[in-house]
Amino acid sequence: MSSTGKSFEKVQYELRPAKQVERRMLLDLFQRLMEAGFPISGYQYTGMGSIYFVDFILFHRYLGIKRMVSVEKEEEIRRRVHFNRPYGSIEIFIGDIADYIPSLSKDRKHILWLDFDFVISREAIGAVVMAATQLSPGSILLVTIDAEPPGDRTWGPKKWCQYFKAEAGDYLGNKSRQHHFARSNLAEINATIFEKAIMQGLAGRDGITFESFVSFAYSDGHLMLSLGGMVAAAEDRQRLRMLDRKMLPFLRDSITGSPYRIRVPLLTRKERLYLDTAMPCRKGWRPKEFEMKPEELLVYTQMHPYFPAYIEGL
Repeated sequence: MSSTGKSFEKVQYELRPAKQVERRMLLDLFQRLMEAGFPISGYQYTGMGSIYFVDFILFHRYLGIKRMVSVEKEEEIRRRVHFNRPYGSIEIFIGDIADYIPSLSKDRKHILWLDFDFVISREAIGAVVMAATQLSPGSILLVTIDAEPPGDRTWGPKKWCQYFKAEAGDYLGNKSRQHHFARSNLAEINATIFEKAIMQGLAGRDGITFESFVSFAYSDGHLMLSLGGMVAAAEDRQRLRMLDRKMLPFLRDSITGSPYRIRVPLLTRKERLYLDTAMPCRKGWRPKEFEMKPEELLVYTQMHPYFPAYIEGL
């Protein structure tokens, strides 16, 4: 599968605050799915752990998932991947994710996170189609993609249009004209492509639908788009109605609608500790001890349960 670079060499995965907020929101969602009757702790988690395995540690520690598989394409870091594996129970598959998906057992429920670190490609689309075809009912499919424009700084809507037609022409629908490919539209176009890929994968699976959960947009450098939901049979859809959506304000009924924007305000540790003593704060409350823009306070109020804290241990 093609890639524009090795993100593990550029980004310290453990120190990506917006990504960590996303992980914690997913943890909250999965825990509430357990309350709704889904046996998440018995699922198999398949992801792309790279050399950091952050998702694996969280999902094992807080969800009790024991069966885990990390897929790593880069053969040259095989030993490094095995060395950094946090639990001996994690299986390592060195190769393309598209080569692993067909081996996912249809007798087991899965969480599959296709956490791509590059812009959309026909290989990524093919993996999504394959996943929607293979995953058993009750399984969860998550897809992350780099939603920045393809190409270099000299590219514009004309070349972006050409790129998307070459990589995803069959999935663009009526988004085929140059004016559709303004930078502000690219996240929506990515989402539309993946929705159509999922629908293609589900074609012919009687009674099976894709029930959307999340659509996140965030940036720890590049704009990333994460989409997800459940491959659901009738009994799964019935259980999903038990979810208390008021407790999960980031849920989305469609992966092509307006995504939940994850923003992490820049705060000192002391400021955050002070704000936490007032959470959830009453309407109109403002910190008196330091300046804070109302829009930043609103973001923190909504996100404080998921806000990561980093300290240096000296």
